[in-house]
Amino acid sequence: MNIYVAEFIGTAIMILLGNGVVANVVLKDTKGNNSGWIVITTAWALAVFVAVVVAGPHSGAHLNPAVTLALAITNAFEWAKVPYYMLAQVGGAITGSLLVWLFYKDHFDATEDKSLKAAPFATGPAIPNKASNLFSEIVGTFVLIFVIFYITGGEMGSEKTPIGLGSVGALPVAFLVWVIGLGLGGTTGYAINPARDLGPRIAHSIIPMKGKGDSNWSYAWIPIIGPVIGSSLAALLYLFLKIN
Repeated sequence: MNIYVAEFIGTAIMILLGNGVVANVVLKDTKGNNSGWIVITTAWALAVFVAVVVAGPHSGAHLNPAVTLALAITNAFEWAKVPYYMLAQVGGAITGSLLVWLFYKDHFDATEDKSLKAAPFATGPAIPNKASNLFSEIVGTFVLIFVIFYITGGEMGSEKTPIGLGSVGALPVAFLVWVIGLGLGGTTGYAINPARDLGPRIAHSIIPMKGKGDSNWSYAWIPIIGPVIGSSLAALLYLFLKIN
């Protein structure tokens, strides 16, 4: 397990569980069919928790190009490693999404609605409006990155003795992703992660799915550019507040 393998595996697990719950909720004849938004947002938060538990000790568990970019902007991560982290994240996202398709293949085949077949892969807007959709992704990612900068380790007493939280230390990020999904996810499906959207969209475009519809590449730039802008703004504000 090296840093790049950890990012690949962590992202793949996150997508397998996160997009897996979407498949469970929207596809025909699943046990979780029509179980709703609270199920999706809760499982996505837990998917992030599980992925951070796996990758955290080895790579820092970025699992998201927006996180990697923000850390590099604040000089908390080496720029030389940025492209390799991002490639590992996208590759992991493609792999996780392919596993979702294989896992739920019978249900994908049984589902006739092309939009429902596409939902377990990439995100899409509830109301198509590129300006407001972009704004949604910028704001959601800004909140994610800005709060991550202020998550601290456990401490005890007036001397602030560090407490080793182990895997439990991944919970704050899971809660953060959960509340973003509940509060800000209703407009675009809260990608807030370019790899989370691009990797599965690539997977959707290449798999031989029965009755597959369009991969909606005309929208694909929004869940990429939005998180890039949002993470950059969060990093710059963090630097400004830290200096001043």
